[in-house]
Amino acid sequence: MMSTRKSTTLRGALRWLPQTLFGRLLLVLTGGLVLAQLLSAGLSLAEREDLLQIAGGHQQAQRIADVVSLLDSLGPQERERVLAVLSVPPLVVTLHDAPDAGAADAETRSGGPHAMMVEAMLRASLGSDRSVLLQTDAAPSDPWARADERAVRRSGGMMGGPGMMGGPWMMGSPGHMVGGGWPAGTRILRVHVQLRDGRWARFDAAPSATAATPPWRLVLSLAVLLAAALGLSYVAVRWVTRPLHQLAVAAERLGRNLNVSPMEETGPLEIRQAASAFNTMQARLTRFVEDRTRMLAAMSHDLKTPLTRMRLRAELLDDDELRERFEADLCEMQAMVQDALDFMRGVHAQAPAQPVDVDAMLVALQADQLAAKRSVRIEGRTIGPYVGVESLLRRCLTNLVDNAVSYGGEATVRVDDNAERLILRVLDSGPGIPQDDLERVFEPFLRLEPSRSRTTGGTGLGLTIARDIARVHGGEISLKNRSEGGLEAVLTLPRTRAVA
Repeated sequence: MMSTRKSTTLRGALRWLPQTLFGRLLLVLTGGLVLAQLLSAGLSLAEREDLLQIAGGHQQAQRIADVVSLLDSLGPQERERVLAVLSVPPLVVTLHDAPDAGAADAETRSGGPHAMMVEAMLRASLGSDRSVLLQTDAAPSDPWARADERAVRRSGGMMGGPGMMGGPWMMGSPGHMVGGGWPAGTRILRVHVQLRDGRWARFDAAPSATAATPPWRLVLSLAVLLAAALGLSYVAVRWVTRPLHQLAVAAERLGRNLNVSPMEETGPLEIRQAASAFNTMQARLTRFVEDRTRMLAAMSHDLKTPLTRMRLRAELLDDDELRERFEADLCEMQAMVQDALDFMRGVHAQAPAQPVDVDAMLVALQADQLAAKRSVRIEGRTIGPYVGVESLLRRCLTNLVDNAVSYGGEATVRVDDNAERLILRVLDSGPGIPQDDLERVFEPFLRLEPSRSRTTGGTGLGLTIARDIARVHGGEISLKNRSEGGLEAVLTLPRTRAVA
């Protein structure tokens, strides 16, 4: 039970896959390329993030070291003017007499890998004897800080506590806030560095915005590579599967007509070998059929002489009933020989396809049946001429109508036509055919007993030849029993397919 359920699930999943070899190969290659590109993009983004963090940390550390060196060389008044220019986000600089209380706590100094990297670079640039404290903190968002900011904006100057540089807000230029004016909740890196004169410079550095910027150039590059790879995959798969498609088309044409032109033996070695084997098979089949046709034609020709003598002798019989029986048997033998010869020769088109007036053909067929005291009705009309071989189509319809009239007493031909296909339904009111024999009756020389026997005439090749003619035109014939009784023969002829 479990294995059956699994197999059903597997079949249901496979039903959604492309049905062609080209589609499946393209799906596999496309899926593999997309997966590879996604993995590559993930690795590239991860490496890019690390590189950007290193570059951003190195830049921040270098700028802090430069500012510290500059402040060490300046006096108090000069520091004020320099800080007013340098203290611009994303690096805000303020001076304090002592570091923040939290910065001195060893538990708050850990700012993650980025802070540790910045600290290492700073100590390498400033020297190991310099006091450096780092911490990560959220930007202040309390109402007092916002009130101070508004006051600074109104005054256009600087505010602070004791000492001109001690306040939390500073202005680098009129109307531009350079102090702690970060958006609420922003994580900032706070670095405290002790200057040579004992004061402390506090640097509030915002995280680098470059790391959060979408890597459009990388995305575009990956998209271009993916498109190029998919294009090449499409060309490669089409190049590989096209000969297989041509081989399938040639095999289908060969099944409908042995006299089609052989395949071109071009392309890769394997394709040339397959084409050569296919052409050899076609040549052998053609010779085999021709040999059998010639043999049967010779037998048919040789039988004409004794059949003619037997017909002449039958006419000399005095017994009318016996003479009629002899003539009926001779006609049946001649019909069997002719039908067998036609079947062996095949019904493939010898004349070119041309527009055929099917309505006129049906009317002529109806007139022939009426002359033989048989009832045939025609319902519906075609939308226009059908491109085919007129002689073959006439024989196909004649066989179907004769079959319906012989076993049902009468026939009705219904025409259902549109731009895609022409459907002709031949209905009778006879005994029908057992369901299991609906396909078997298309076998050569097969006649069902007792309803379809020799007493009704025929050689058992009518339906076989009719189906061959339909398939030559790219169509099909099927049989089904009618619910109200009788048999329905459905001839389907596509309008979009040329005759083989």
